[in-house]
Amino acid sequence: MSLQINNLYKKYGDKVVVNDLSVEMKEPGVFALLGTNGAGKTTTIRMILDILAKDGGNVLWNGKLLDVNKVNIGYLAEERGIYPKSCIMDQLLYFAALKGIRSADAKASIKKLAERLEVEEYVYPSAASSKKRREKPKLAEQLSKGNQQKIQLMAALISDPELLVLDEPLSGLDPINTELFKNVIREEIAKGKYIIMSSHSMPTVEEFCKDIIIMDKGKAVVSGNLNEIKKHYGRENLYVKCDKNIDDIIEKFNMTFVKNTPDEMQFSVRNEQQVSDFLKALVSSDRGVVRFELCEPSLHEIFLKKVGKNIEN
Repeated sequence: MSLQINNLYKKYGDKVVVNDLSVEMKEPGVFALLGTNGAGKTTTIRMILDILAKDGGNVLWNGKLLDVNKVNIGYLAEERGIYPKSCIMDQLLYFAALKGIRSADAKASIKKLAERLEVEEYVYPSAASSKKRREKPKLAEQLSKGNQQKIQLMAALISDPELLVLDEPLSGLDPINTELFKNVIREEIAKGKYIIMSSHSMPTVEEFCKDIIIMDKGKAVVSGNLNEIKKHYGRENLYVKCDKNIDDIIEKFNMTFVKNTPDEMQFSVRNEQQVSDFLKALVSSDRGVVRFELCEPSLHEIFLKKVGKNIEN
């Protein structure tokens, strides 16, 4: 299987919001769409899913035009799409019916997902009650934002989709539920799913994504394999932590500070010889080196280099 996005184009009046965007996923994994607010990420996702009409370009699945009515797709939208006044089970069964899933199969999938996402007490409230009288079904509006997000993830996964689209999946989650969501995403990756993820969390993207596009004003300003992109920039960041003060050695080697935090220092280096000489000086002067690591730039730093000037303006 493969997913191809060819020359997508979208315009509102005189404003071009997605401009000639192309992506290809030749194998399962996670592809990331990155960009500032308004860069065109969500518009791109909506065109892929045929929620928005395309003004140009096409999307292919296995070499044929993607038909959302024939391809099994799961979608977790950034704007949560569950009905606040409806009970959880009714909604999930409704979403399953839209996917053509038989009621018995849907109930089995709901049970499994409710256990996995730790929301059984909301989906099956009477099972969690010690009272003799039967509890009323939980309405979506009675759940916290994080638990509503879990229900929507259940709706996205209920059909065991081939293609999974996650628009800011970790937004607003506490650390425990963030890890729970991450584990579920890992399980979907292990199943060989094709996943498109939009996220503002650069560490999350680095954790999951092999290929990325960074969008700026509707255009792709960086695209390709994340590891190859990092290699292109080279190893230019040096992280240092020592038990003792090293100000004199920093001054001697004319090290260029990037940032200095209570935990460590980060320098921008000119070449590996400078790094080698600096390390020898630290070791020979017995400054208690705790960390000394030469790294490629982080995705966060690459992002700021490519679109940061526009953020400042």
